[in-house]
Amino acid sequence: MSYMGLVGICPGGGKSRVAIASRTVFAANLALGLLASLTPGFGEPKSTAGDSETIERVAQRAEPRISIPSAIVAEPASQVSFTVDVVPRESLPITGFIRVRGLPQFVSINDSHAIGPGSWAVPLYALPVLRMSIPVVSSGRAEVEIALVSVDGRILAEAHTSLIVAPPSGLDASRGEVRVPSADAAQSPPVSKTNPGAPPANPSPEKKGAQELVAQGERYLAQGKVGGARLFFRQAADAGYARAAMRLAATYDPAELSVLKVQGIAPDPLEARKWYERARELGAAEAEERLTRLSGK
Repeated sequence: MSYMGLVGICPGGGKSRVAIASRTVFAANLALGLLASLTPGFGEPKSTAGDSETIERVAQRAEPRISIPSAIVAEPASQVSFTVDVVPRESLPITGFIRVRGLPQFVSINDSHAIGPGSWAVPLYALPVLRMSIPVVSSGRAEVEIALVSVDGRILAEAHTSLIVAPPSGLDASRGEVRVPSADAAQSPPVSKTNPGAPPANPSPEKKGAQELVAQGERYLAQGKVGGARLFFRQAADAGYARAAMRLAATYDPAELSVLKVQGIAPDPLEARKWYERARELGAAEAEERLTRLSGK
């Protein structure tokens, strides 16, 4: 990676003139945004009588909000989906970028530019689906700050997420905790026989992160956004969460899709079987019944 001032431009081969022009414009906007954040008063608007109509239109525009999962779970030496979006879409500024801070050392984001240790600038045209590359040596939990920054350095919206990186051994340990016979059991852990009044143990960070991913996927599914729901379910399933594998399989299962009454989504029995089998491996007892139904027996 080569650096120009604070901005690291990720090289890429075979770029079209349009792509090169887009990156050039983004780099210029990014440089202005960084300069504005370091220089008090830089880019402050000067009020004139002719600006009243523009100011009124800006005041009426909906406030932007950053949409991002509350937790991202990954293994070392892997790539993981990093889904960032700004809603409503009409609130996106014409120029600006997404600033990411707090990433562990050597973690990188595709189609983005390094602006400091653990800090990246993401061009708006690269949203919403990005990929984060996790190095071999990374592990632990990092609190990540995401901000929508205008070209004059103003923060338009902020959000936070947690990046949880656990080695395979750590994920294997957490998988034992999430092997449950049913979805109801996953939400209602059994009371200890030795001490019925004892509160249930706190879930591990990995399990909690997987549960948050599934909850986010359920919200997308309730809105009919099956593609987005699959991204969250798959991320949690890849982390070893049996319920996530079951929910992901259901989004391909013809019978389950008919219950959900989702329009425009074609069922895929082979993909459903794949994830039901994965759920069975992770301890989901109900996966066997779904597999039998898929086989028509």
